[in-house]
Amino acid sequence: MELFATKGYEATTVDEIAAAAGVARRTFFRHFRSKEEAIFPDHDDTLIRAEAVLNAAPAHEHPLDTVCRGIKEVMKMYAARPEISVARYKLTREVPTLREAEIASVARYERLFTRYLLGHFDEHAHADDANDDPLLAEVAASAVVTAHNHVLRRWLRAGGQGDVEAQLDHAFAIVRKTFGTGIGAGRESAPRTPPATAAAHGEVLVTVARTDAPLDEVMRTIEQALKERS
Repeated sequence: MELFATKGYEATTVDEIAAAAGVARRTFFRHFRSKEEAIFPDHDDTLIRAEAVLNAAPAHEHPLDTVCRGIKEVMKMYAARPEISVARYKLTREVPTLREAEIASVARYERLFTRYLLGHFDEHAHADDANDDPLLAEVAASAVVTAHNHVLRRWLRAGGQGDVEAQLDHAFAIVRKTFGTGIGAGRESAPRTPPATAAAHGEVLVTVARTDAPLDEVMRTIEQALKERS
């Protein structure tokens, strides 16, 4: 990063990088295929860790929450060395080929999360047109990644300062509210929310709802039961 900052990315050679690192040229190529790969060395391992989060998800966890935990592995990677991450961010803004490599990395995460979400739809919510499932899965996965990257870029522009964890949680809450309906609450499809029932004298209303049911859905169920008793 120091060489790129002083000489520029294009003008810096692999030989110069190896010399600055105190290693031979062949040692560099044992670790990296190119200068470009040396700038993004961690995404392969991070993708593996993100997939491990998905595979180990508890059955009761909402799939979007699982995906949000998975993408946090990327933030952990950047936050581990803020000074390097900030320098890398500035460099990718200046070099088109690096920007393209970054976009390709983002696409890998989106594909991973899309596959995961596609396997976790509530069959009742999409009984009318299951053909929409691939669309919703892809859009939801893209939304999670976009929300993460929005917060990440804002954090990098601020020099790696600020409570990025709280910012991420806020962004993910927006995504969860927008795309949570229709995606199941666990590895097995959740049942429909049972209808609300009112007591004979209308004095007490009892309703049962899924733990992942959106608040507006619960409120509509209650309102409907009250109308039926009035």
